[in-house]
Amino acid sequence: MDNKRIPEHIAIVMDGNGRWAKHRSLPRLAGHNAGMIALKEIVKRSSTLGVKHLTVYAFSTENWKRPKDEVGGIFKILVYYVNKELDELYENNVKVGILGDYSKLPKDAVEKLEEALAKTKNNTGLQFHIALNYGSRREILEAAKHMAIEVAEGRCRSEDLTEEMMSSFLYTKNIPDPDLVIRTSGEQRLSNFLLWQSAYSEFVFTDVYWPDFTTSCLEEAISEYQGRIRRFGGIK
Repeated sequence: MDNKRIPEHIAIVMDGNGRWAKHRSLPRLAGHNAGMIALKEIVKRSSTLGVKHLTVYAFSTENWKRPKDEVGGIFKILVYYVNKELDELYENNVKVGILGDYSKLPKDAVEKLEEALAKTKNNTGLQFHIALNYGSRREILEAAKHMAIEVAEGRCRSEDLTEEMMSSFLYTKNIPDPDLVIRTSGEQRLSNFLLWQSAYSEFVFTDVYWPDFTTSCLEEAISEYQGRIRRFGGIK
């Protein structure tokens, strides 16, 4: 891994918590808890490597279909870890951001997330974006609706609409597109994650379940990324 060519923005689909637990004859929530432990180490290593933006897919708009006890347990784990880790995030100059409509989460989770947003808002180090109740199709649809309103109310002509304007209405409006998207657990799909933003991202898929995804795994993914030639439709 070349420490001078670290991707500016890494996005991760943290997949495999449930299967990790199943293979150990543990309840699924044990996998989600182990996944949070893994996440802490990845955040720390991303920060020390000089990654500017780290985005993780924590809870999708489709995840509400899961059993209620699992969904409730996930948010309890979230509250526990925000309580436990917020001071350290603050001290390490990490700024927390949320992608998605987190207002639909349980009240205690919303309160803790807003506490994290407020406490770290002036931090200037790693920008740590958590996708919660996030779905990329919904995000794109809402952006399209905003653009339609701009046209309908005469603030813009339809022929003047641009990709940049579309991007300005997304949750990621002030965030560069991901250079590298990593998905764990052997699955090779985006699952409604950053569909617009990842148009020219490099993808790395690994069979490792998320709770077993170590800082060495992260460095291996970055090394693989560094071996790619990014042409963006051109020729190099």
